[in-house]
Amino acid sequence: MSITTSSAEGAEGHVDHDEHTCIAPAPVRTPDTLAAAGDLLRALAAPVRIAIVLQLLESPRCVHDLVDALAVTQPLISQHLRVLKAAGVVHGVRQGREVVYALVDDHLAHIVVDAVAHVEEGTPA
Repeated sequence: MSITTSSAEGAEGHVDHDEHTCIAPAPVRTPDTLAAAGDLLRALAAPVRIAIVLQLLESPRCVHDLVDALAVTQPLISQHLRVLKAAGVVHGVRQGREVVYALVDDHLAHIVVDAVAHVEEGTPA
């Protein structure tokens, strides 16, 4: 697949690189912003954490709800929730003896949902 920025294609379908259209550069982000985005993506990179985000997208849940839904041990769920909480993906609210976890916002859930949808659609080799 090629992306053309001009109509200067030769008879064989290749792009003539001598003619090009100037496109405004994408905004440059600061190194701190890029590092923080990388940290966030690493926090979302584990399959169990992806599953937790998908569960919390449906509704807030306590640890035992996540254990039941994902068939993962309580210590492992708690460990993954700590990573997600430290990354600012989830927050917990104490309700009696339990902590109910919820997504901080839906922006991060969209990253996970889009990644899962992409994989489920299948990518051509």
